[in-house]
Amino acid sequence: MTDTILANATLILPGEVVQGAVRLSDGHIAQIDQGRAVPAGAIDCGGDMIMPGLIELHTDNLERHIQPRPKVDWPHASAIIAHDAELAGVGITTVFDAMRVGSIPSGKGRYLAYARGLASELLDLRARDALRISHFLHLRAEVCSETLVQEMAEFGPEDRVGIVSLMDHTPGQRQFRDISKLKAYVMGKNNLTEDEFAAHVANLKEMRDRLGDRHEAAAVAEARRYGAILASHDDTTAAHVDVSAAHGIRLAEFPTTVEAAQACRAHGIAVMMGAPNLIRGGSHSGNVAAATLAEMDLLDIVSSDYVPSALLMAAVMLGDLWDDMARGIATVTRAPADASGLPDRGRIEPGARADLIRVARIDGTPMVRETWVQGRRVA
Repeated sequence: MTDTILANATLILPGEVVQGAVRLSDGHIAQIDQGRAVPAGAIDCGGDMIMPGLIELHTDNLERHIQPRPKVDWPHASAIIAHDAELAGVGITTVFDAMRVGSIPSGKGRYLAYARGLASELLDLRARDALRISHFLHLRAEVCSETLVQEMAEFGPEDRVGIVSLMDHTPGQRQFRDISKLKAYVMGKNNLTEDEFAAHVANLKEMRDRLGDRHEAAAVAEARRYGAILASHDDTTAAHVDVSAAHGIRLAEFPTTVEAAQACRAHGIAVMMGAPNLIRGGSHSGNVAAATLAEMDLLDIVSSDYVPSALLMAAVMLGDLWDDMARGIATVTRAPADASGLPDRGRIEPGARADLIRVARIDGTPMVRETWVQGRRVA
Protein backbone atom coordinates (compact mmCIF):
# COMPACT_ATOMS: atom_id res chain seq x y z
CA MET A 1 0.00 0.00 0.00
CA THR A 2 1.33 3.43 -0.95
CA ASP A 3 1.95 5.81 1.93
CA THR A 4 -0.41 8.77 2.27
CA ILE A 5 0.68 12.06 3.84
CA LEU A 6 -1.92 14.55 5.03
CA ALA A 7 -0.10 17.86 5.44
CA ASN A 8 -0.80 21.49 6.38
CA ALA A 9 -3.59 20.26 8.62
CA THR A 10 -5.03 21.10 12.01
CA LEU A 11 -4.38 17.83 13.82
CA ILE A 12 -6.74 16.87 16.66
CA LEU A 13 -4.36 14.88 18.85
CA PRO A 14 -5.04 13.37 22.30
CA GLY A 15 -5.27 16.41 24.57
CA GLU A 16 -4.08 19.04 22.10
CA VAL A 17 -4.54 20.65 18.69
CA VAL A 18 -1.45 21.31 16.54
CA GLN A 19 -0.61 22.28 12.98
CA GLY A 20 1.17 19.48 11.21
CA ALA A 21 1.19 16.42 9.01
CA VAL A 22 0.42 12.74 9.53
CA ARG A 23 1.77 9.88 7.43
CA LEU A 24 -0.30 6.74 6.88
CA SER A 25 1.46 3.49 6.02
CA ASP A 26 0.22 -0.10 5.81
CA GLY A 27 -3.11 0.77 7.38
CA HIS A 28 -1.64 2.52 10.41
CA ILE A 29 -0.41 5.92 11.49
CA ALA A 30 3.33 5.90 10.94
CA GLN A 31 4.49 9.41 11.77
CA ILE A 32 3.31 12.81 13.02
CA ASP A 33 5.18 16.04 12.29
CA GLN A 34 4.42 19.59 13.34
CA GLY A 35 4.47 22.59 11.03
CA ARG A 36 2.81 23.75 7.83
CA ALA A 37 5.20 22.16 5.34
CA VAL A 38 3.69 20.21 2.44
CA PRO A 39 6.14 17.50 1.30
CA ALA A 40 6.19 16.40 -2.33
CA GLY A 41 3.28 14.06 -3.03
CA ALA A 42 1.39 14.98 0.14
CA ILE A 43 -2.26 16.04 0.27
CA ASP A 44 -2.42 19.73 1.17
CA CYS A 45 -5.30 19.97 3.64
CA GLY A 46 -5.29 23.76 3.59
CA GLY A 47 -5.68 24.00 7.36
CA ASP A 48 -8.65 21.62 7.55
CA MET A 49 -8.96 19.52 10.70
CA ILE A 50 -7.65 15.96 10.59
CA MET A 51 -9.16 13.93 13.40
CA PRO A 52 -9.67 10.26 14.23
CA GLY A 53 -12.57 8.54 12.51
CA LEU A 54 -15.72 8.78 14.60
CA ILE A 55 -16.81 5.79 16.69
CA GLU A 56 -20.56 5.25 17.01
CA LEU A 57 -21.70 3.05 19.89
CA HIS A 58 -25.48 3.28 19.53
CA THR A 59 -27.31 4.04 16.30
CA ASP A 60 -30.75 3.02 15.08
CA ASN A 61 -29.81 4.04 11.54
CA LEU A 62 -29.68 0.51 10.11
CA GLU A 63 -33.22 -0.15 11.31
CA ARG A 64 -34.32 3.01 9.50
CA HIS A 65 -32.82 1.67 6.28
CA ILE A 66 -34.39 -1.78 6.51
CA GLN A 67 -37.79 -0.24 7.29
CA PRO A 68 -37.89 3.17 5.56
CA ARG A 69 -41.67 3.34 6.06
CA PRO A 70 -43.98 1.50 8.48
CA LYS A 71 -44.58 -2.08 7.28
CA VAL A 72 -42.05 -1.67 4.42
CA ASP A 73 -39.28 -4.30 4.63
CA TRP A 74 -36.49 -3.09 2.32
CA PRO A 75 -34.06 -5.65 0.82
CA HIS A 76 -31.51 -6.06 3.58
CA ALA A 77 -28.29 -6.23 1.56
CA SER A 78 -29.17 -2.97 -0.17
CA ALA A 79 -30.13 -1.38 3.15
CA ILE A 80 -26.90 -2.45 4.85
CA ILE A 81 -24.73 -1.15 2.00
CA ALA A 82 -26.58 2.19 1.94
CA HIS A 83 -26.29 2.51 5.73
CA ASP A 84 -22.57 1.75 5.57
CA ALA A 85 -21.99 4.36 2.85
CA GLU A 86 -23.98 6.99 4.76
CA LEU A 87 -21.87 6.50 7.88
CA ALA A 88 -18.62 6.69 5.92
CA GLY A 89 -19.82 9.93 4.34
CA VAL A 90 -20.39 11.62 7.71
CA GLY A 91 -17.05 10.49 9.16
CA ILE A 92 -18.04 7.40 11.15
CA THR A 93 -15.38 4.71 10.67
CA THR A 94 -16.43 2.26 13.40
CA VAL A 95 -20.04 1.49 14.24
CA PHE A 96 -21.83 -0.74 16.70
CA ASP A 97 -25.06 -1.42 14.83
CA ALA A 98 -27.97 -1.53 17.28
CA MET A 99 -30.37 -4.45 16.85
CA ARG A 100 -33.20 -5.28 19.20
CA VAL A 101 -33.37 -8.74 20.76
CA GLY A 102 -36.53 -9.63 22.66
CA SER A 103 -39.88 -9.55 20.87
CA ILE A 104 -43.60 -9.68 21.56
CA PRO A 105 -45.11 -11.93 18.88
CA SER A 106 -48.66 -11.80 20.27
CA GLY A 107 -51.29 -9.06 20.57
CA LYS A 108 -52.07 -5.94 18.55
CA GLY A 109 -48.90 -4.14 19.59
CA ARG A 110 -46.77 -7.12 18.61
CA TYR A 111 -43.35 -6.96 17.03
CA LEU A 112 -41.27 -9.84 15.71
CA ALA A 113 -37.67 -11.02 15.95
CA TYR A 114 -35.26 -9.89 13.24
CA ALA A 115 -31.77 -9.49 14.73
CA ARG A 116 -30.26 -12.91 14.01
CA GLY A 117 -31.11 -12.84 10.31
CA LEU A 118 -30.03 -9.23 9.82
CA ALA A 119 -26.77 -9.80 11.71
CA SER A 120 -25.94 -12.79 9.53
CA GLU A 121 -26.48 -10.74 6.38
CA LEU A 122 -24.31 -7.91 7.71
CA LEU A 123 -21.50 -10.24 8.75
CA ASP A 124 -21.63 -11.99 5.36
CA LEU A 125 -21.26 -8.65 3.54
CA ARG A 126 -18.36 -7.77 5.83
CA ALA A 127 -16.64 -11.10 5.07
CA ARG A 128 -17.01 -10.38 1.35
CA ASP A 129 -15.33 -6.96 1.75
CA ALA A 130 -18.50 -5.19 0.65
CA LEU A 131 -18.51 -2.64 3.47
CA ARG A 132 -16.42 0.52 3.80
CA ILE A 133 -16.17 0.85 7.57
CA SER A 134 -15.73 -1.38 10.62
CA HIS A 135 -18.96 -2.94 11.93
CA PHE A 136 -19.70 -4.55 15.30
CA LEU A 137 -23.06 -5.57 16.78
CA HIS A 138 -24.86 -3.86 19.63
CA LEU A 139 -27.64 -6.08 20.93
CA ARG A 140 -30.36 -4.09 22.67
CA ALA A 141 -31.74 -6.63 25.13
CA GLU A 142 -35.39 -5.76 25.80
CA VAL A 143 -36.16 -7.29 29.18
CA CYS A 144 -39.87 -6.42 28.86
CA SER A 145 -40.49 -8.96 26.09
CA GLU A 146 -41.45 -12.59 25.54
CA THR A 147 -38.52 -14.05 23.58
CA LEU A 148 -35.30 -12.50 24.88
CA VAL A 149 -33.67 -15.69 26.15
CA GLN A 150 -34.28 -17.60 22.91
CA GLU A 151 -33.07 -14.75 20.70
CA MET A 152 -29.85 -14.13 22.64
CA ALA A 153 -29.03 -17.85 22.57
CA GLU A 154 -28.76 -17.59 18.78
CA PHE A 155 -25.62 -15.41 19.06
CA GLY A 156 -22.11 -16.39 20.06
CA PRO A 157 -18.55 -15.09 20.50
CA GLU A 158 -17.95 -15.32 16.74
CA ASP A 159 -20.65 -12.74 15.94
CA ARG A 160 -18.71 -9.53 16.79
CA VAL A 161 -21.19 -8.59 19.51
CA GLY A 162 -19.36 -5.70 21.12
CA ILE A 163 -22.10 -4.24 23.33
CA VAL A 164 -25.18 -5.61 25.07
CA SER A 165 -27.43 -2.95 26.56
CA LEU A 166 -30.10 -3.71 29.13
CA MET A 167 -33.28 -2.08 27.84
CA ASP A 168 -36.43 -1.80 29.96
CA HIS A 169 -39.26 0.10 28.31
CA THR A 170 -41.90 -0.90 30.84
CA PRO A 171 -44.43 1.98 31.05
CA GLY A 172 -44.17 4.18 34.11
CA GLN A 173 -40.40 4.20 34.62
CA ARG A 174 -37.09 5.21 32.98
CA GLN A 175 -37.66 6.74 29.54
CA PHE A 176 -41.40 6.18 29.78
CA ARG A 177 -42.04 7.35 33.33
CA ASP A 178 -44.31 9.97 31.71
CA ILE A 179 -47.10 7.72 30.42
CA SER A 180 -48.60 10.56 28.36
CA LYS A 181 -45.55 10.68 26.10
CA LEU A 182 -45.65 6.90 25.62
CA LYS A 183 -49.37 7.13 24.90
CA ALA A 184 -48.94 9.69 22.13
CA TYR A 185 -46.13 7.66 20.54
CA VAL A 186 -47.72 4.19 20.73
CA MET A 187 -51.26 5.20 19.83
CA GLY A 188 -50.03 7.13 16.81
CA LYS A 189 -47.70 4.40 15.63
CA ASN A 190 -50.04 1.44 16.11
CA ASN A 191 -53.43 3.14 15.67
CA LEU A 192 -54.68 1.98 19.08
CA THR A 193 -57.85 3.07 20.83
CA GLU A 194 -57.80 4.29 24.45
CA ASP A 195 -58.92 0.87 25.67
CA GLU A 196 -56.36 -0.92 23.50
CA PHE A 197 -53.58 1.33 24.83
CA ALA A 198 -54.64 0.64 28.43
CA ALA A 199 -54.62 -3.10 27.72
CA HIS A 200 -51.18 -2.74 26.07
CA VAL A 201 -49.74 -1.02 29.16
CA ALA A 202 -51.24 -3.63 31.48
CA ASN A 203 -49.80 -6.42 29.35
CA LEU A 204 -46.31 -4.91 29.41
CA LYS A 205 -46.35 -4.41 33.16
CA GLU A 206 -47.52 -8.00 33.73
CA MET A 207 -44.83 -9.28 31.38
CA ARG A 208 -42.12 -7.32 33.20
CA ASP A 209 -43.29 -8.64 36.57
CA ARG A 210 -43.31 -12.21 35.26
CA LEU A 211 -40.17 -12.33 33.09
CA GLY A 212 -38.12 -9.19 33.66
CA ASP A 213 -35.71 -10.36 36.36
CA ARG A 214 -35.03 -13.63 34.53
CA HIS A 215 -34.43 -11.76 31.28
CA GLU A 216 -32.08 -9.25 32.88
CA ALA A 217 -29.98 -12.02 34.45
CA ALA A 218 -29.89 -13.90 31.13
CA ALA A 219 -28.75 -10.81 29.23
CA VAL A 220 -25.91 -10.20 31.69
CA ALA A 221 -24.79 -13.82 31.39
CA GLU A 222 -25.01 -13.83 27.60
CA ALA A 223 -22.95 -10.63 27.34
CA ARG A 224 -20.20 -12.36 29.29
CA ARG A 225 -20.44 -15.40 27.00
CA TYR A 226 -20.05 -13.19 23.93
CA GLY A 227 -17.19 -11.21 25.48
CA ALA A 228 -19.24 -8.02 25.07
CA ILE A 229 -19.31 -4.79 27.04
CA LEU A 230 -22.46 -4.32 29.16
CA ALA A 231 -24.36 -1.05 29.03
CA SER A 232 -27.32 0.29 30.96
CA HIS A 233 -30.06 2.32 29.30
CA ASP A 234 -32.14 5.23 30.60
CA ASP A 235 -31.02 4.99 34.23
CA THR A 236 -33.18 7.48 36.14
CA THR A 237 -32.34 7.08 39.83
CA ALA A 238 -29.26 6.39 41.90
CA ALA A 239 -30.83 3.01 42.71
CA HIS A 240 -30.90 2.16 38.99
CA VAL A 241 -27.21 2.99 38.78
CA ASP A 242 -26.43 0.87 41.83
CA VAL A 243 -27.98 -2.11 40.03
CA SER A 244 -26.00 -1.30 36.88
CA ALA A 245 -22.76 -1.16 38.86
CA ALA A 246 -23.54 -4.50 40.50
CA HIS A 247 -23.86 -6.03 37.02
CA GLY A 248 -20.39 -4.73 36.15
CA ILE A 249 -21.71 -2.10 33.74
CA ARG A 250 -19.23 0.61 32.80
CA LEU A 251 -21.25 2.44 30.12
CA ALA A 252 -24.55 4.27 30.71
CA GLU A 253 -26.62 5.13 27.68
CA PHE A 254 -28.74 8.25 28.02
CA PRO A 255 -29.29 8.61 31.78
CA THR A 256 -32.47 10.63 32.13
CA THR A 257 -31.64 12.75 35.19
CA VAL A 258 -28.77 14.64 36.78
CA GLU A 259 -29.11 12.31 39.78
CA ALA A 260 -28.42 9.26 37.62
CA ALA A 261 -25.49 10.91 35.83
CA GLN A 262 -23.91 11.90 39.15
CA ALA A 263 -24.33 8.35 40.44
CA CYS A 264 -22.65 7.05 37.28
CA ARG A 265 -19.69 9.31 37.88
CA ALA A 266 -19.43 8.08 41.48
CA HIS A 267 -19.36 4.46 40.25
CA GLY A 268 -16.87 5.13 37.45
CA ILE A 269 -19.50 4.49 34.76
CA ALA A 270 -19.04 6.48 31.54
CA VAL A 271 -22.04 8.63 30.61
CA MET A 272 -23.19 8.67 26.98
CA MET A 273 -25.77 11.14 25.69
CA GLY A 274 -27.43 11.62 22.33
CA ALA A 275 -26.15 14.15 19.83
CA PRO A 276 -29.70 15.16 18.78
CA ASN A 277 -30.42 16.07 22.40
CA LEU A 278 -27.41 18.41 22.42
CA ILE A 279 -28.11 19.95 19.01
CA ARG A 280 -31.85 20.43 19.58
CA GLY A 281 -31.26 21.92 23.02
CA GLY A 282 -33.02 19.18 24.96
CA SER A 283 -34.53 15.71 25.05
CA HIS A 284 -37.60 14.98 22.92
CA SER A 285 -38.81 12.76 25.80
CA GLY A 286 -38.54 15.49 28.43
CA ASN A 287 -35.43 14.04 30.08
CA VAL A 288 -32.26 15.86 31.15
CA ALA A 289 -30.55 17.97 28.49
CA ALA A 290 -27.16 16.79 27.27
CA ALA A 291 -25.88 20.37 27.50
CA THR A 292 -26.73 20.43 31.20
CA LEU A 293 -24.58 17.36 31.81
CA ALA A 294 -21.79 18.81 29.65
CA GLU A 295 -21.78 22.02 31.68
CA MET A 296 -21.67 19.95 34.90
CA ASP A 297 -18.72 17.88 33.61
CA LEU A 298 -20.91 14.75 33.58
CA LEU A 299 -20.75 13.92 29.85
CA ASP A 300 -18.12 11.50 28.50
CA ILE A 301 -19.37 10.06 25.19
CA VAL A 302 -21.76 11.18 22.47
CA SER A 303 -23.88 8.93 20.22
CA SER A 304 -25.66 9.99 17.04
CA ASP A 305 -28.67 7.87 18.16
CA TYR A 306 -30.96 8.38 15.15
CA VAL A 307 -29.14 11.08 13.07
CA PRO A 308 -25.68 9.92 11.88
CA SER A 309 -24.55 13.39 10.80
CA ALA A 310 -25.27 14.68 14.30
CA LEU A 311 -22.23 12.92 15.77
CA LEU A 312 -19.59 15.24 14.34
CA MET A 313 -21.73 18.34 14.80
CA ALA A 314 -22.26 17.58 18.49
CA ALA A 315 -18.57 16.93 19.12
CA VAL A 316 -17.61 20.24 17.54
CA MET A 317 -20.33 21.99 19.56
CA LEU A 318 -18.82 20.51 22.72
CA GLY A 319 -15.37 21.63 21.64
CA ASP A 320 -16.70 25.17 21.32
CA LEU A 321 -18.66 24.94 24.59
CA TRP A 322 -15.64 23.72 26.54
CA ASP A 323 -13.20 25.89 24.55
CA ASP A 324 -11.24 22.68 24.03
CA MET A 325 -11.68 21.06 20.62
CA ALA A 326 -9.49 18.07 21.51
CA ARG A 327 -11.78 17.31 24.45
CA GLY A 328 -14.93 17.72 22.37
CA ILE A 329 -13.68 15.42 19.60
CA ALA A 330 -12.57 12.85 22.20
CA THR A 331 -16.24 12.27 23.10
CA VAL A 332 -16.77 10.65 19.69
CA THR A 333 -13.31 9.09 19.20
CA ARG A 334 -11.02 8.16 22.08
CA ALA A 335 -13.69 7.90 24.79
CA PRO A 336 -16.01 5.50 22.91
CA ALA A 337 -12.97 3.49 21.77
CA ASP A 338 -11.86 3.06 25.37
CA ALA A 339 -15.39 2.29 26.60
CA SER A 340 -15.89 -0.43 23.98
CA GLY A 341 -12.47 -2.05 24.39
CA LEU A 342 -10.91 -0.88 21.10
CA PRO A 343 -7.54 0.63 22.04
CA ASP A 344 -6.25 0.45 18.47
CA ARG A 345 -8.34 3.39 17.21
CA GLY A 346 -9.92 6.70 18.20
CA ARG A 347 -6.65 8.63 18.45
CA ILE A 348 -3.97 10.07 16.19
CA GLU A 349 -0.74 8.54 17.42
CA PRO A 350 1.92 6.28 15.88
CA GLY A 351 0.77 2.68 15.62
CA ALA A 352 -2.95 3.40 15.77
CA ARG A 353 -5.28 2.37 12.95
CA ALA A 354 -5.27 4.88 10.12
CA ASP A 355 -8.98 5.66 10.52
CA LEU A 356 -9.09 9.40 9.90
CA ILE A 357 -11.37 12.11 8.61
CA ARG A 358 -10.73 15.52 7.09
CA VAL A 359 -13.16 18.16 8.30
CA ALA A 360 -13.78 21.76 7.24
CA ARG A 361 -16.12 24.25 8.91
CA ILE A 362 -18.60 26.15 6.73
CA ASP A 363 -19.95 29.10 8.72
CA GLY A 364 -19.27 27.05 11.84
CA THR A 365 -20.91 23.84 10.60
CA PRO A 366 -18.48 20.91 10.29
CA MET A 367 -18.33 19.15 6.92
CA VAL A 368 -16.50 15.91 6.19
CA ARG A 369 -14.35 16.26 3.09
CA GLU A 370 -12.66 12.83 3.14
CA THR A 371 -12.72 9.61 5.15
CA TRP A 372 -9.97 6.98 5.42
CA VAL A 373 -10.32 3.51 6.96
CA GLN A 374 -7.05 1.68 7.60
CA GLY A 375 -5.35 4.16 5.30
CA ARG A 376 -7.75 3.60 2.39
CA ARG A 377 -9.96 6.47 1.28
CA VAL A 378 -13.59 5.32 1.46
CA ALA A 379 -15.51 8.59 1.14
